Amino acid sequence: MTSNSFNARTQLSVDDQTYEIYRIDRIKGSDRLPYSLKVLLENLLRNEDGRLITAEQITALGDWDPQAEVNAEIQYTPARVLMQDFTGVPCVVDLVAMRDAMTELGGDPRKINPLIPAELVIDHSVIADVFARPDAFGINAQLEFERNQERYQLLRWAQQSFNDFLVVPPDTGICHQVNLEYLSRVVFTREGPDGPQAYPDTLVGTDSHTPMVNGLGVLGWGVGGIEAEAAMLGQPMSMLIPQVVGLKLTGELPEGTTATDLVLTVAELLRRVRVVGKFVDFFGPGVANVPLATRATLGNMSPEYGSTGSIFPIDDETLSYLRLTGRDEHQLRLVGAYAREQGLWHDPDHVPDYSQILELDLSTVMPSIAGPKRPQDRIPLALAQRAIRGLLAGESHEDAIQGGLDDASADSFPASDPIAISRRIPRDEPPHRYEDDGTTFEWPSDPADVVLDGNTSSIDHGDVVIAAITSCTNTSNPSVMIGAALLAKNAVERGLRSKPWVKTTLAPGSRVVTDYYNRSGLTPYLEKLGFDLVGYGCTTCIGNSGPLIPEVSAAVGDHDLTVASVLSGNRNFEGRIHSEVKMNFLASPPLVIAYALAGTMHADLLKDPLGQDSDGGPVYLRDIWPTTSEIKAIVDENLEAKMFTEGYSNVYAGDHNWRGMHIPEGDRFSWDDTSTYVQRPPYFDGMAAEPAPVRDITGARVLALLGDSVTTDHISPAGAIRQDSPAGQYLIEQDVEPANFNSYGSRRGNHHVMIRGTFANVRLRNQLVPGVEGGFTRHWPDGEQQSIFDAATSYSADGVPLIIIAGTDYGSGSSRDWAAKGTSLLGVKAVLASSFERIHRSNLIGMGVLPLQFPAGDTADSLGLTGEEVYSITGLEGRDRLPKEVTVRIEAEGNSREVTATLRIDTPAEEAYFLHGGILPYVLRHLLET
Repeated sequence: MTSNSFNARTQLSVDDQTYEIYRIDRIKGSDRLPYSLKVLLENLLRNEDGRLITAEQITALGDWDPQAEVNAEIQYTPARVLMQDFTGVPCVVDLVAMRDAMTELGGDPRKINPLIPAELVIDHSVIADVFARPDAFGINAQLEFERNQERYQLLRWAQQSFNDFLVVPPDTGICHQVNLEYLSRVVFTREGPDGPQAYPDTLVGTDSHTPMVNGLGVLGWGVGGIEAEAAMLGQPMSMLIPQVVGLKLTGELPEGTTATDLVLTVAELLRRVRVVGKFVDFFGPGVANVPLATRATLGNMSPEYGSTGSIFPIDDETLSYLRLTGRDEHQLRLVGAYAREQGLWHDPDHVPDYSQILELDLSTVMPSIAGPKRPQDRIPLALAQRAIRGLLAGESHEDAIQGGLDDASADSFPASDPIAISRRIPRDEPPHRYEDDGTTFEWPSDPADVVLDGNTSSIDHGDVVIAAITSCTNTSNPSVMIGAALLAKNAVERGLRSKPWVKTTLAPGSRVVTDYYNRSGLTPYLEKLGFDLVGYGCTTCIGNSGPLIPEVSAAVGDHDLTVASVLSGNRNFEGRIHSEVKMNFLASPPLVIAYALAGTMHADLLKDPLGQDSDGGPVYLRDIWPTTSEIKAIVDENLEAKMFTEGYSNVYAGDHNWRGMHIPEGDRFSWDDTSTYVQRPPYFDGMAAEPAPVRDITGARVLALLGDSVTTDHISPAGAIRQDSPAGQYLIEQDVEPANFNSYGSRRGNHHVMIRGTFANVRLRNQLVPGVEGGFTRHWPDGEQQSIFDAATSYSADGVPLIIIAGTDYGSGSSRDWAAKGTSLLGVKAVLASSFERIHRSNLIGMGVLPLQFPAGDTADSLGLTGEEVYSITGLEGRDRLPKEVTVRIEAEGNSREVTATLRIDTPAEEAYFLHGGILPYVLRHLLET
């Protein structure tokens, strides 16, 4: 029963419709709150029930202290849940398994059913197998369906068996773009106990880039799949009221810069000040100068700089975008009226209370790329040539950038930005060596000759082998997509072509991109450069790059070449893009094309010609780069609301493959024991109606000793499955041909594959096996080198618990629940790290794994840990509540010592989940009692 302790319930009339709303201004001091916290405050007012959501929580949010490092706990109830298929399939598998467990415990399986709208977009399964040919899209789409039919049958069954569960079929668009263009309401409406209610559209998503919709003024962020399942099943989400960083925007972007350049600048800025676990609110006069699509780009990259979400307020630009994308006029009027009534409309002169205020003058943004393995490692384009050569010579990212700054020419680039300066490598030096102030810089050079299309080409370290316009980040933005197409047109007309060793792909965020490309007549120019449509989905960015050109792949392998990819994505972590590509750089779509033309990262795009025209004259990037006014003219002329309304008119229908599947009926799914894609998971096997008491961990061994910035890609890769890996060997044993392995991401419904894939990233560096990359460890006490899966299996047979030791930012990257599920199923009981990324820490708790943090100032290195020791974790048993700290006893060679570690279970709700062995058993037992 909803309470109304603050008399906040009132009405709002728009046109001839009256809605019940909960007024934010009934709470004293609410006008000082940042936009994001006002949305949370309304959420508490509307859902107050006196039990889970109390008046005390509402008061605590009204009294929010911006400077407090830890604020009160609240219970957040999102309006809906968004999923993509890589993370959505395991969610559905878990819900189906929960129905089985509910039945076995004597309950009603229909209680396992979404209680809030859940929307799943299939977008992560298309692989760019075929490219640079007109039929690439059709072939890739057919291959996608053939590989994933078992998964798609499960999703079709879920759509017809679960209430409030919608599935957008494959080959439609990227989930965040579909969310932005179609699914988001900005102001949500739903029938309440006393009639229609209106309230802010909020969500959680099983993809870390869910905050893309923050650009529309919709508060949402990424969570692990297990958290999303609990939310779907009616469980409010426990969270601490976060700190909020205000990022004041002033000025305008200069000519020649893009939304990508802006977001890479913001990612670098915010990573530097550490906004992990915080909200970021954009405000100030510059907000009006940021188009909606660019706002979405900034929101999308939230996980890259660590924030929970990064949100823009509602304003005229919001309404313009809603109108452009075909939302009806009543909804537009409702959004405007509601935002103004609730104090959610942007006032550029109002400065709320923030935990910290940063300022960015948009006019200082400059062309940039980021890499080679982290999104926040920005490289000004003017310094890229020098930085790449420094990286190849073994310099760190910081040293490679500084090397360009030390000998920079102040007049070589606009001086408005102190690092917007360039350096020139002397041309009289060998191509892989130069001297600077008496220091010789040299990088490997082992060029390989390959025959492509009858011509011999030479490939060397630093050359580009993948150029991909891909990902939700940029392929949602008409300005950069039209900019790329216009650059392609200008390049073709000057006689330029992509280098033959570069794999070129185009994977737009939605079909609307194809519509405006075709309407503007720009498609043929992209195709002449090899950027034919390969699919509508998250391809290269998620590791679905497909194979390299065969001759190029052979040359890279035979010569151990350090080659590069350039992609318009948001992720470039090690081993993520392609297992054969060691350097990966994020760039705007126009720069992706520019690097495809250059064919190498050694090119100075600001000074070197990209090629020659038909008269033999040099053609520079500046000659073919389109102006802002040219881009705007094409966008204005060719993008209209009709494209969106028609494009989404049958969004749930799917193609003949989707519609033609046979789907059985019933409340419980019929598992197929022979399936290599979908298997009943073991999480509920033997589960009792009451949880077992928590025990201390004794005699544990270290499965992996890891360094800093270990990502969820390192822990649970999403890309290709190697034939010689434990997962590959398992699939061969199941009579699956290597050509049909598909990817780890597509097989997340099969725990047998995913356990074997845990810690199997080809770039994982486990310090127990120094000098070895990949999923290997040592089994103690004999010290034999084994695969991590084989070692974990042996430890399990001997009844030995396991731990992971890691450095800072453990679990950064995607909100990948299998990174926690696989860890748990391998027998890992605790992770001892210097710090955790927010989502992964939560996921570990959700799977019953203890997240432990070293004392401040201590690390595995400072403590001299080798991973050969035996560990015991005590202080857990015989207590009503979990302690804040535990004792870690470390025994080696007859000696022992103790370290006090912080137990990073931060809220009472997280404690309840852990005491039940995880969030899913907790929810199942709760539903069993109701």
